[in-house]
Amino acid sequence: MNSNSRREFLADIGRGMLIGSVGSSLALDLGLSPVFADDDAKKLTFGNMEPLVAAMQETPLNKLQTMLVKKLNSGTDLQTLISAAALANTRSFGGQDYTGFHTFMALAPAYQMAQQLPTELKPLPVLKVLYRNTSRIQETGHHKNEVLHPVKATTLPKGSAGGPLLQAATRSADYDKAESVFAAQAQGPVGEAFNHLQFAIQDELNVHRVVLSWRAWAMLDMVGQEHAHSLLRQSVRFCVKAEQGIVNSKRQPSKIRTVLPMLLDQYRLLSKPIGKRKADDAWVESLAQTIYRGSSEQAADAAAAALAEGFDPEAIGEAISLASNALVLHDQGRTKARPDKPIGSVHGDSVGVHASDSANAWRNIARVSNKRNTLASLIVGAYHTATGRYKSKLNAVPYPLDEQIEQITSKNPATLIQEAEAAIRDKDQFRAAAVVHRYGELGHSARPVFDLLLRYATSEDGALHAEKYYSTVNEEFRNTRAAFRWRQLVGLARVTASEYGKPSPGYAEACGLLNVNS
Repeated sequence: MNSNSRREFLADIGRGMLIGSVGSSLALDLGLSPVFADDDAKKLTFGNMEPLVAAMQETPLNKLQTMLVKKLNSGTDLQTLISAAALANTRSFGGQDYTGFHTFMALAPAYQMAQQLPTELKPLPVLKVLYRNTSRIQETGHHKNEVLHPVKATTLPKGSAGGPLLQAATRSADYDKAESVFAAQAQGPVGEAFNHLQFAIQDELNVHRVVLSWRAWAMLDMVGQEHAHSLLRQSVRFCVKAEQGIVNSKRQPSKIRTVLPMLLDQYRLLSKPIGKRKADDAWVESLAQTIYRGSSEQAADAAAAALAEGFDPEAIGEAISLASNALVLHDQGRTKARPDKPIGSVHGDSVGVHASDSANAWRNIARVSNKRNTLASLIVGAYHTATGRYKSKLNAVPYPLDEQIEQITSKNPATLIQEAEAAIRDKDQFRAAAVVHRYGELGHSARPVFDLLLRYATSEDGALHAEKYYSTVNEEFRNTRAAFRWRQLVGLARVTASEYGKPSPGYAEACGLLNVNS
């Protein structure tokens, strides 16, 4: 399925246009209803996928890659392996383990990366993430102590509004209450359950909260709608755990809980149709700068005002994406060393990478949701992006600086690609960014740059973010107008140089099994 038809498919589901309810087979697998599920059932199982899911959890790590390559050689495709890994991760962690949910969020990006590689290299990004997945499951003991089990659905109050009901349940900080409400909602159309979930997602500003929600939804295209409840309930549990953290630390919830409903009401957005007004380059740049430089409240207000004026949500989302990219390009780098993240680095959980992945998720959720959540996702997305200015030391002007660009004198595309690779291997963020800036400025094809950066997104660990950020930039480049899109690749070049030097565990073994060069 190509990207356009896939997006249309997801959008149809998200808007409730594709009506398909969870049937008895799913209820039996998940234990959603006492009518279909054995009350004594303790194990969440996945039908004909179960043997491969179990193998992803239980195969000893030193035998995993060999088993996976044998599966590939015998005809199992990469999508099936990714699907089984996603279900194994979901059952094992239930959205509760930091490395676990990062790995889940990397699965679909790894598969997307594979589609851009030559045939002999396609398995590499997938095997890399599958190794990380099983390693974490076994390291934490969750192959024997799974988080997700069958859950019974509650009886929903008649006439209750689904989103607010789930939101109240997650705010109660009660796993059982929130899970039972969502289990009941998941018995209806899949897209409606996703729309209900967004009320809880919009309650707090956390990159993992929104990206986990989006990646779970996007995974349905590979895993299948019959597993929607299992994948999406991870986000319910993530929200409940976050609420427990608020209660236990006695801190105030995010102001977005009051800002969002206030702006929806102030601009009467729910009573207006979603606009299609086109925006020129200057307008998009201006809104991006407002989001990047303003306070969170100013950014949210600017997005809401633009929606009220009838501007196309895509233009507003583009501005949010550019503002998040500005955080990558203005970031002075870490001032304190952290494991695998030295002083000056900008990869991993840096403010810019986090902001970019968040913006990408907010934009995608806006595309596939109903009207209310399209509006809300863009408002919250703008608010969320603006918070980044307070999380890192930022340069007054973006990198690469003019003097750094002036040092790049070649105009030959092949020479520039070689210079970019040399800069990456020297871990010279600014030279890598400058070379790619010059390359794009000269009008050369973007594909050779993507191919170069894809190679390192595949080989390097990236502190759990290499796959997601590559996928984010790949998508945002396509969805950004020509005047601005090269900023995305310049940011990726910088981050790639920052993360170079720490190959991902399992990568060399996978290369050996596939008989390809590492």
